[in-house]
Amino acid sequence: MVLRTRAATTVGADMTTLNASYETVSGHPIDTVEQLVEINEWPFERRSHEEMAVQVPGTWCDYSLYFAWNNEMVAMHFTCAFDMRVAEEKYEQVHELLAMINEKLWLGHFGMWADEGLPMFRTTLPMRGHPGVTVEQAEDLVETAIIECERFYPAFQHVIWGGKTALEAVGAAMIDTVGEA
Repeated sequence: MVLRTRAATTVGADMTTLNASYETVSGHPIDTVEQLVEINEWPFERRSHEEMAVQVPGTWCDYSLYFAWNNEMVAMHFTCAFDMRVAEEKYEQVHELLAMINEKLWLGHFGMWADEGLPMFRTTLPMRGHPGVTVEQAEDLVETAIIECERFYPAFQHVIWGGKTALEAVGAAMIDTVGEA
């Protein structure tokens, strides 16, 4: 096992996310994710050999991460859910917001788990032809999700609780702030 250390990565103004020691590929993909989670000392539950749920602190809320490995597809499904519920009467505005946000993303997309009214970032990492997931790839999944969730969390708040339109909310979320109040 070859490990090398990397310092914490700064994601936002005051948010440092990951401390990771790297390893190439080490067996089952969920085992590799578990390495990243343990290094960062995040609470997690290994629901099965193929699934893991993790809690990660953010600036706006705690994020619920979910990793699932699918042997038939040779892919890892990943979600990062907000600690936020959408009332049914806001579904239409939130779906409009999702469409606008997703136009701005390179990787993954935002969706909503309708049964729970839960907004989340989602992506899948196809691994066909590869021996497994590296810690770096798991780190990239988590880092990308947290960056995008932190960036757009205020937009969801503006629509859900602030009564703003999706256009107003995305406009407010895309403003780069300088300094701290």
